[in-house]
Amino acid sequence: MLLRNQGIVLTYNSRCWYILINSRKLASFSNGPPSDSGGKSHLCNEGVNQENSRNFDGVRRGVDDVCHVLESGSWGPSLENSLSMFNEKPQPELVIGVLRRLKDVNQAVNYFRWVERKSEEPLSPEAYNSLLMVMVRTRNFDYLEQILGEMSIAGFGPTNYTCVELVASCVKSRKLIEAFDLLQMMRHFKFRPAFSAYTTLIGALSEVGESDRMLALFNQMQELGYEVNVHLLTTLIRVFSREGRVDAALSLLDEMKSNTFDADIVLYNVCIDCFGKVGKVDMAWKFFHEMKANGLVPDDVTYTSMMGVLCKANRLDEAVEIFEQMEQNRQVPCAYAYNTMIMGYGSAGKFDEAYSLLERQRAKGCIPSVVAYNCILTCLGKKGKTDKALRIFEEMKRDAMPNLPTYNIIIGMLCKAGNVEAAFKVRDAMKEAGLFPNVRTINIMIDRLCKAQKLDEACSIFEGMDYKVCSPDGATFCSLIDGLGKQGRVDDAYRIYERMLDADQIPNVVVYTSLIRNFFKCDRKEDGHKMYKEMMRSGCSPDLMLLNTYMDCVFKAGETEKGRALFEEIKARGFLPDTRSYSILIHSLVKAGFARETYELYYAMKDQGCVLDTRAYNTVIDGFCKSGKVNKAYQLLEEMKTMGHHPTVVTYGSVVDGLAKIDRLDEAYMLFEEAKSNGIELNQVIYSSLIDGFGKVGRVDEAYLVMEEMMQKGLTPNVYTWNCLLDGLVKAEEINEALVCFQSMKDLKCTPNQITYCILINGLCKVRKFNKAFVFWQEMQKQGLKPNTITYTAMISGLAKSGNVAQASSLFERFRASGGIPDSASYNAMIEGLSIANRALDAYQLFEETRLKGCSIHTKTCVALLDALHKAECLEQAAIVGAVLRETAKSQHAARSW
Repeated sequence: MLLRNQGIVLTYNSRCWYILINSRKLASFSNGPPSDSGGKSHLCNEGVNQENSRNFDGVRRGVDDVCHVLESGSWGPSLENSLSMFNEKPQPELVIGVLRRLKDVNQAVNYFRWVERKSEEPLSPEAYNSLLMVMVRTRNFDYLEQILGEMSIAGFGPTNYTCVELVASCVKSRKLIEAFDLLQMMRHFKFRPAFSAYTTLIGALSEVGESDRMLALFNQMQELGYEVNVHLLTTLIRVFSREGRVDAALSLLDEMKSNTFDADIVLYNVCIDCFGKVGKVDMAWKFFHEMKANGLVPDDVTYTSMMGVLCKANRLDEAVEIFEQMEQNRQVPCAYAYNTMIMGYGSAGKFDEAYSLLERQRAKGCIPSVVAYNCILTCLGKKGKTDKALRIFEEMKRDAMPNLPTYNIIIGMLCKAGNVEAAFKVRDAMKEAGLFPNVRTINIMIDRLCKAQKLDEACSIFEGMDYKVCSPDGATFCSLIDGLGKQGRVDDAYRIYERMLDADQIPNVVVYTSLIRNFFKCDRKEDGHKMYKEMMRSGCSPDLMLLNTYMDCVFKAGETEKGRALFEEIKARGFLPDTRSYSILIHSLVKAGFARETYELYYAMKDQGCVLDTRAYNTVIDGFCKSGKVNKAYQLLEEMKTMGHHPTVVTYGSVVDGLAKIDRLDEAYMLFEEAKSNGIELNQVIYSSLIDGFGKVGRVDEAYLVMEEMMQKGLTPNVYTWNCLLDGLVKAEEINEALVCFQSMKDLKCTPNQITYCILINGLCKVRKFNKAFVFWQEMQKQGLKPNTITYTAMISGLAKSGNVAQASSLFERFRASGGIPDSASYNAMIEGLSIANRALDAYQLFEETRLKGCSIHTKTCVALLDALHKAECLEQAAIVGAVLRETAKSQHAARSW
């Protein structure tokens, strides 16, 4: 096998070896001395070598001639005739040599087939492997399956070298799926792919996170009897851990232990790092302690990985403990460990501790790196301590030269603070230091200025970009579009979007989300809808966040059915609605008056496995309260607490309001007190709910006490709060107290609204203070407030009953002229008033109108009208009213009997 694989030259040398061995065998029968035999052998060998050299030169010339013919034109009969002129039956050495030289797969396959026809027998394994290597060189595998099928029938397969090269070729061209399919094809033809082919592909798949395919290859290796090693298992475990597939990673670890593999420090470090990064901190701790129990000494990577995991999980005290363990008896500090801890302190906002650690590092003779300083500057940036950051920026120049990220941090911080001139100075200093602003620098400046609402400055930087040096990217356009849109400059945002298209930048889903949201926010819903359609036409697929945002905007614009359709579209596009999707849907339907659907949607969300957050709990609780399921809302409030979510003022406000509306005021007040004891800062809404509840059941004194407490807390009652109190006083017939309260409301600069006047007018009419009610009616009109149907009815009834029939009639006609639809109470009040004023025929005309409209007529009204008609001697009309009165009496009697 060794000789065969070496190719043509060694094939000829094998003949030399054969002759040499035979010559030695013949020499053993000779009577001459060994030296003579050796001499003869030497002479024979020289002769054979000369012959081999001549044959080798002949094969090489033959290969050159054949390749010249093949390169002279496309395959066809004339080219085949030219090949036949050299040799009717090409020798294997010649065929292999030609295949090794060819660079075109189609030409190689045609030549291969021509040789098969000429030799009238299958070609050698070497020829097949040489053809496969042509595919490797050209990375063209169109004929691969066909060739492998023929090799399988012939009873031989690709060599290990060929197999590895085939896979490596796919890997180099990043065709990893094709490489995977190639190995599966080999297994289909019962070949045994090389060990290195598997490991090469597993390594490449690990870089792109193709864990399932990696595991399939790993299992296949075991089926073939290959011995897997710790390094391979480490690669698999790293990928599964990074993807958060903890169970699969642990399963591989158990398999490793069952195969009596000893885990090395690299594997433990990988487990600590990867499990920690996906939030499995306790699991990372377990591996840290397990490796020490197994006699392995943690190295710098182990310690820093564990510290990084703990810092990320906000378990800073434990990270400090690990750091101090590492520092014990250590002469040279580990710079990476210091950077990790400084970053941990910085992320936690502990600048003093971070800076103290940097000083400690310097005291130990280790100069802090630029990474450490960047961490501290980032921390100060988050806290908005620009002056301190600039001082440390100057200080760091003694230890480490600021790099591009350093300048970007400082520039971003200054732009965020709105100090544009200082930012430009730092940018100029950056150029003097030999560092030139890149697109990230520009993006930071534009983003921070937009967030600081310095939009003109952001636009100025954008317009001043030199496209030859630094062109805007997608992030540049995205920041500016979003910043302009949020400040209501949606037309400017759309112009930037058009420039983005002109610059051949493809807008992503974030850009479209921003444009849709901001168009709707500016009450331009048609433009928002157009942006969604434009996105779909451009081929940009919406993600769940965009669909949620679009659905929220549509609901807020009052398009309830369109919002429902979008929720269904989320599912139709293959997305699972998340907690936010359901929260938007439930909240919007509750506002639109469909609170009864909360129950069904809540259980659909639970069945889907959605985990409720605080916002979702608040939304569902509010829906249950608005649909009358207050007990269920109360249960959810308790569940919310047990799940670790702290109820907010919105949570308490919904339940208190729900309880108050069904007169469970003692429970509502207890919950109100619980909210206060938990340190919840209560607002006007929750106070108003209690005032409204107490007022409706006549507990006016308690309503007053709640109002007083509210004002003592520094909260100013709004018009809704005052209306709740006034309504309670009116219902308790405390009309004088209500008038005092109304005056206090105006004294506190709270402008009465339509409802305020309606409450007072109704209350005054109720206690027959019609003249005072009419004064408020006129005041209301002067304020430009339009009375509602209830107020019109109360006023008309009051004027009619007080004998002001002319004013009542005028008001009645004005109400109808304005598009108002009088109700039964209005008609009855007017008929009765006209009857008392001896306007019998006018009253009768209204009586007929009332009957035609299907409004009920009271018995008292009929009696008053009947008397008036008799007095006016309108006997025909009186007979009709009398008949109606008798029918009314009969129906009332039947109802009582029933």
